[in-house]
Amino acid sequence: MNLSAELLFDAAESIVRQVRATQLPAIKQAADLLAARCHEDGVIHIFGAGHSRAFAMELAGRAGGVACTHIIGLEEGAQAEGRKGTPINLPDLERDPATAHKLLELINLHPSDAFVIVSNSGRNGAPVELALEVKRRSMPVVAVTSLNHSRATESRHPSGKRLFEIADVVIDNCCPYGDTLFDLPGTRLKACSASSIAGAFIAQALTAELIARLVAMGGVPPIFISANVDGSDEHNAAIQKRYEGRI
Repeated sequence: MNLSAELLFDAAESIVRQVRATQLPAIKQAADLLAARCHEDGVIHIFGAGHSRAFAMELAGRAGGVACTHIIGLEEGAQAEGRKGTPINLPDLERDPATAHKLLELINLHPSDAFVIVSNSGRNGAPVELALEVKRRSMPVVAVTSLNHSRATESRHPSGKRLFEIADVVIDNCCPYGDTLFDLPGTRLKACSASSIAGAFIAQALTAELIARLVAMGGVPPIFISANVDGSDEHNAAIQKRYEGRI
């Protein structure tokens, strides 16, 4: 097999079509849950470790997205640890359940908040512990994960649970085990990853459904305007003030 951009487009489009064909009910269910929280002045906290942080960046702080969103990731935990002079290794942080508690200490939580936790494998200690702790605090959890991968692996969390076994709503990104698309003949290697591509579509689909529900609930949703559009600074600053100290 000769790798090519055309093959990548074909494979990615196949996964996106599968997401559309199978995951719209879960996306709509997640939007119902999250819109209710936003309507009560809650904030949606989005956690994604490693490349899953890209999903959080699609939801939070983007032009055309709702302002009641907040990114929390390993980088924030690493910064907190770094201030203590501790050497930082992000994979170690992702595997350590204690990381979840350190991250929660950095968030100004309200009872009406909700969480979106993104983990392709769904097996590591930090996202699993975060989901368990959030549920313990009676806040809902939406998971975005690869069921193909997660079901084929054992949890690294002491509970033995994987993310999809904890969340209130599970959105499957339909990506393959290992997140890679193409075998390299004669090797054990595989090339080109898929989860960020699927994640971008899921995040924007969730944004569309969330905004539709907020409009139906009445009023104008708190939507950001691009910082490169004239007049956006004043608009965005007014929205951010509403969630000051929370996003």
